[in-house]
Amino acid sequence: MKWVKFQIKTVTEAEDIIISTLYDIGLEGAQIEDKVPLTALEKEQMFVDILPEGPADDGIAYLSFFVEEKEDGSLEVAGEPATVESVLESVKNELEELRMFVDIGEGSVTIDETEDIDWINNWKQYFHQFYIDDILVIPSWEDIKPDDREKMVLHIDPGTAFGTGMHETTQLCIRQLRKFITPETILLDVGTGSGILAILSLMFGAKHAVGTDLDICAVEAVAQNCADNGIDPASFEMMIGNIINDKEIQDAVGYDKYDIVVANILADVLVPLTPVIVHQLKKGGIYITSGIIDDKEQTVVDAVKAAGLEVLEVTYQGEWVSVTARKN
Repeated sequence: MKWVKFQIKTVTEAEDIIISTLYDIGLEGAQIEDKVPLTALEKEQMFVDILPEGPADDGIAYLSFFVEEKEDGSLEVAGEPATVESVLESVKNELEELRMFVDIGEGSVTIDETEDIDWINNWKQYFHQFYIDDILVIPSWEDIKPDDREKMVLHIDPGTAFGTGMHETTQLCIRQLRKFITPETILLDVGTGSGILAILSLMFGAKHAVGTDLDICAVEAVAQNCADNGIDPASFEMMIGNIINDKEIQDAVGYDKYDIVVANILADVLVPLTPVIVHQLKKGGIYITSGIIDDKEQTVVDAVKAAGLEVLEVTYQGEWVSVTARKN
């Protein structure tokens, strides 16, 4: 079995958002190569007594995506026929869009060929059901244990950490959402992706959710995850477009309308987003942000205050930060 490898040279801070973006166009199972030191928890999970010192972190990362090559040399991405050239063009287009909001470094793409990698299935051995506090997150290939049948269950098949609830930023948002959701909550999820935050908000009792995303593939992902979790499609409305600079999307989303706006996006996107999104919030509405690496905390706090919002709480998990604010 042959695979075409598309490798992107980027920076470590852009790893998550590039993986999430390319997942939306059908590229899954990213291989990450960087020099970021292991966390204490990661070291604990490695069965060695003394870890060798690694090279100094230079901020550079290589992300590799693998697409199976058929016998006739053709490719298939997201169930559709493709060529090496068409995939390369799609990747480059997505990277150029990201450059508008995020520093992705060099952003170059190289192509190679390799054999005998069952990436599409082998990664499943590393993802198992887990808990976010009292919520069970479970993939389709595992069964719910008898002791967990009374728990709140989120059904999700992963493709990216941001989409599963496994990433610290997602968990930070989930905990903040639970504090503020009421049966009357109208929620806006900016950069909804697979829709996990909005779906859980509806499971927590929110009345209605609207999600925005840049990629049309989010529509199908949200529909599938809503179906898997028994969410009424009428309670979750999806819109495709850039709410930061697209007036039509801003108008369609609506103004002074939302009790909660949640945005799990990197800090470099939150800064231009915040002065726009304040107009979508009701007076007294809550703005929940994450995707903020710890050294960007003050940048986001300053942007929130500059937009006239009151910072209510800053919460932390690992090296990630969530800022919660209110429109007074």
